[in-house]
Amino acid sequence: MSATLILVLALSILIGLSLGVLGGGGSILTVPILVYAAGFEAKEAIAASLFVVGVTSAVSVISHARNGRVMWRTGLIFGAAGMAGAFIGGLLGGFIPGQILLIAFALMMVATSIAMIRGRRKSGATARGTALQGIKRELPLGRVLLDGVVVGLVTGLVGAGGGFLVVPALALLGGLPMSVAVGTSLVVISMKSFAGLAGYLTTVQIDWPLTLAVTAAAIIGSLIGARLAGRIPEAALRKAFGWFVLVMGAFVLIQQAPADTRLVLAVAVAGIALIALTACRFLIPACPLNTRNRNRQADQGQRGRHRSTPTPA
Repeated sequence: MSATLILVLALSILIGLSLGVLGGGGSILTVPILVYAAGFEAKEAIAASLFVVGVTSAVSVISHARNGRVMWRTGLIFGAAGMAGAFIGGLLGGFIPGQILLIAFALMMVATSIAMIRGRRKSGATARGTALQGIKRELPLGRVLLDGVVVGLVTGLVGAGGGFLVVPALALLGGLPMSVAVGTSLVVISMKSFAGLAGYLTTVQIDWPLTLAVTAAAIIGSLIGARLAGRIPEAALRKAFGWFVLVMGAFVLIQQAPADTRLVLAVAVAGIALIALTACRFLIPACPLNTRNRNRQADQGQRGRHRSTPTPA
């Protein structure tokens, strides 16, 4: 077994870890691993990533279903609409130059990382700790179908954007608790990934032995992630992963630039990032890095606990 193969398989475990813990991010990691570590062409990497993420999500959903964290009707409706969009996206992706697809993929990575770092606003159902059995809200079918097609189109076209688009959409449409949205999203991701793969296979050939090996490693990672899901604080893990994805997205973008401009572009990106972090920390009150904002929130939480403490008679 070569050192390159060992590296690819070791990195592939991260794919499953991401899906098992966060319910998304698999393709965000799969495509760069296959392109820059395994040496796949861009289109082949996107097609293979759809297979890897589809199979891994299907395996991961089993543990979520056993714990009652899957809303099957919602997932199947959203997934069916997403399959149509993903198949169309996969067909279109076969005719778009690989460099354009990688640039689109990198931009999706940057957008995803920003959403992860900012975090998701908790729904009322999440705040009240509503269980799956207590959800009675009827989902607007037309909106579910429209969102499913759009998310599926993005997934099939660039091989990314599955979980971190599906989970917020499910939480917004159905008011699902985050844990249920994550479990249900794995059903949707699996369905859309296989539909997008079918579209790509009409024009792209895949190295199946290596793809199957990556899939097996990702499944191992997903089983580990399922065990870690309840032990690692989701917010801290999501933000750390978001910063990692942001760096990877910038790296992919820089790699698509002309060779003689990459160093200048890398320095410019690093400078912009440093300025943004400084401004966020000291000038933007709502920024999570702002120390004064964190202290103010802590003080408000302490005052709220003091108010809720009953006074002795």
